[in-house]
Amino acid sequence: MENLSKILKDISGIVWGWPLIVLLFGTHLYLTGRLGFIQRHILCAIRLSVAKDGGGSGDVSHFGALTTALAATIGTGNIFGVAGAVAIGGPGAVLWMWFTGVFGFATKYAESYLSVKYRVTTPDGRITGGPMFVIEKALGWKWLAVTFAAFTAVAAFGIGNMAQSNTLTGMIERLTAGEGSWVPHIPAWVAGVVLTVATAAVILGGIKWIATVCEFLVPIMAAVYVLGCLVILVLNAKALPDTFALIFRGAFEGHAAVGGFAGAGIAKVMQMGIARGLFSNESGMGSAPIVAAAARTTHPVRQALVSATGTFWDTVVICALTGLVIVSSGEWKNLPDKRALSEAAFGQLPGWGPFILTFGLMTFVFSTILGWSYYGERAMEYLFGSRSILPYRVLWVAAVMVGSVLELGMVWDFSDIANGLMAVPNLVCLLFLSGMVAHETAEWFRDPKNKS
Repeated sequence: MENLSKILKDISGIVWGWPLIVLLFGTHLYLTGRLGFIQRHILCAIRLSVAKDGGGSGDVSHFGALTTALAATIGTGNIFGVAGAVAIGGPGAVLWMWFTGVFGFATKYAESYLSVKYRVTTPDGRITGGPMFVIEKALGWKWLAVTFAAFTAVAAFGIGNMAQSNTLTGMIERLTAGEGSWVPHIPAWVAGVVLTVATAAVILGGIKWIATVCEFLVPIMAAVYVLGCLVILVLNAKALPDTFALIFRGAFEGHAAVGGFAGAGIAKVMQMGIARGLFSNESGMGSAPIVAAAARTTHPVRQALVSATGTFWDTVVICALTGLVIVSSGEWKNLPDKRALSEAAFGQLPGWGPFILTFGLMTFVFSTILGWSYYGERAMEYLFGSRSILPYRVLWVAAVMVGSVLELGMVWDFSDIANGLMAVPNLVCLLFLSGMVAHETAEWFRDPKNKS
């Protein structure tokens, strides 16, 4: 098992090495230029995301599709992923992570546009879609579509399920075990049972129930977490000028060793920031377009703009605030462990800080499990038909409990590999079809009533 773990870790390091990072970030930059800096329509996109549905076919509202995608995207990566990037790459990693959100907007737009354009209606009247349908229908490469769906189904059980539940239940057990805890000790298995029951209650109802829960949960969890971060930053106001200086200088110069921080050159800073940013906002992975395809919309551009705001909220706002809290605390110099670093940074706000961290992690994890259950389910349906849906949901619920009580180091590495590999077919598809997306987007914006 030890050898297998090392092999998986080595493969994960190769998959998430410079070739994939260059491909992902390069696609972000290429699509940003090809689409005429689509980011300039961010205000239009936000307005559309909260506007009343304009009609069209689909299973959920455009806001429901956005919040479900955000539910899957906003997870442990927004807390521990940011902390890990700073612990290894230093404060400068925060700026590179932020760049992935700004430029990833274009990629999230393009992949969502294509998934809405090429979505299909199932025999029982449901709307379904995603990169697997785009690859098959637009490019005619069935084998590549199957490859994407297979990696998605596998990755879902790792990063979208067991790794999430393991992180949450482990933290609950650790925080309630101390003498200063204000609640009785909660073993991981007890927290796992509660999480498993809650998951079953939602996902067995399908996408409409998942979207309904996410529409309610996501705005609340994001607002509470953002407000908590802002309060901590106000308390750290005197440290903010130095914090911004550290982030900007470190992003382009690297960081010397200080305290317990081993130091990091510019290459490591860029790699950690870009890799964790891409891992957090999922732009280019092809996951969020799966739920975008189910949205009620009259034109692919409308839903694509709404979906792209997910990258903005996830990375440009939430990851950036987490990074500022962690860097301004100064704890990154002494705590190389991402969990300890997160807890120390939020512990600056006595009482409320740990509560905000715990509340954020609980809601982020639960919502991620809900969102990724839909991604994996659609991938399985593409591979094996509608008969696989119910068994998949049952297996998904069981995996939540398994993940709560087992040590999952290898699961993280395995799911990292699957996540990286599912991005490759999607990115190839985006690059081949980028011209069509750019042309049809320009046509839509030429209509005066669609001006932002």
